[in-house]
Amino acid sequence: MTPEALLFDFDGVLIESEAAGNRHIADWLSANGHPTSAADSMANFMGLSGPAFTDAIERWIGGPLPAGFAEARRIEDARVLAKGVGEVTGAVAFVRALPADLPRAIVSSSSTAWIAAHLDHLGLRDAFGDHLYSGREHVANGKPAPDLYLHATAALGVGMEDCAIIEDSFVGVTGAVKTGATVIGLCAGTHCASDHAERLLALGVDAVAADFAEVARLLRLHLRSP
Repeated sequence: MTPEALLFDFDGVLIESEAAGNRHIADWLSANGHPTSAADSMANFMGLSGPAFTDAIERWIGGPLPAGFAEARRIEDARVLAKGVGEVTGAVAFVRALPADLPRAIVSSSSTAWIAAHLDHLGLRDAFGDHLYSGREHVANGKPAPDLYLHATAALGVGMEDCAIIEDSFVGVTGAVKTGATVIGLCAGTHCASDHAERLLALGVDAVAADFAEVARLLRLHLRSP
């Protein structure tokens, strides 16, 4: 299908934040007595936010979060916000080549401040306008509930059945496939393991894409020349 609107997850779809972020979480937990690998972090925490995120960590370590975790994450997030994060390969060119009249939105578990700052770093802030939606700010139930995607399509004025969602995380895909939209599982980020595509397909995505060129082919998008 050629969609009438596109919904983009953010971390791991447009910016390369997942690998570094999950490595930081894993290193901090390991240093505080809870051995955790980056792969463990990505498998158990990636795509979650708010209480769902902290609950998942507490289930993993079998008890309350160690003192200092929230402050360590705040300091790391501030550092990354100031420095910026690189794009997932091909993301900027893909967004810039989209038809100018194709509605699009960000649907992320991150805060709108995080999204906006990194879009500024990438030079893509104008490409999405005010359509930056956060699972921790705009809906009562974030991913893996479908609520954030429904909120975004309502704001865009497009039916969910006419939308395509680009997601990379297992949590995000779980919510996206509940909506009835076309869901593309993107495996372009450096955090994606060799079995990532297989796992996304098992969760019900309509197709997987190794890069943004494949996304364009799958969705039959007519991209503008640079």
